[in-house]
Amino acid sequence: MEQVKQLQKWIDESRHIVFFGGAGVSTESGIPDFRSQDGLYHQTYDYPPEEIISHHFFLAHPEEFYRFYKDKMIAAQAQPNQAHLKLAEMEQKGKLDAVITQNIDGLHQKAGSRNVWELHGTVLRNYCMECGKQYGLEAVTESSGIPRCTCGGMLKPDVVLYEEGLDNHVLEESVRAIAQADLLIVGGTSLVVYPAAGLLQYFRGSKLALMNRDKTPYDSKAGLVLREPIGEVLGQIVI
Repeated sequence: MEQVKQLQKWIDESRHIVFFGGAGVSTESGIPDFRSQDGLYHQTYDYPPEEIISHHFFLAHPEEFYRFYKDKMIAAQAQPNQAHLKLAEMEQKGKLDAVITQNIDGLHQKAGSRNVWELHGTVLRNYCMECGKQYGLEAVTESSGIPRCTCGGMLKPDVVLYEEGLDNHVLEESVRAIAQADLLIVGGTSLVVYPAAGLLQYFRGSKLALMNRDKTPYDSKAGLVLREPIGEVLGQIVI
């Protein structure tokens, strides 16, 4: 396929590659995205998913929050797909500077990537809202009802809920990586969620590749647009 050949050429020519990804990167690992017809936002619950994963709902209805969160937001058995594995290989071989992800599943790290900036946090970290003690994923998955600290405080996942701001350090490092990139590969994101989508404005390079099943607001600005599954495309790339 011509577009894959073009992507291969760009990767071969580039020295500072950054990958910016969203939910579509993990769909090939069996994790549903949010906005497609079979995604989380099109499923029916007592409350809309957007409300359940908001800061105010978490505080007001923690039991209901955790019921949804454990059922729909955690995919502990999921394994990295070809996209995660190829990006880890690219980093190990000195081709990829950073992965910037909107995902909270930890699959990039599971695949071996080290320089990962998680814009929306991760399900793998949790902390006590009273004393700040840190906990892993098991503290949530093995609890019944609301997970609690040994001090009695309620645990909160280290994920960015609606109404919460992104971590400033993660944002700054993401901006720095994108600004220094000579090739920016964007995959599996609708590019409609801000402030994350706004990061693309910091790209100064000439090579912008977009991989997404549906159209995005940035398609006209990209030199390369691919509609095929991301793992399928990156799996054909030779590093």
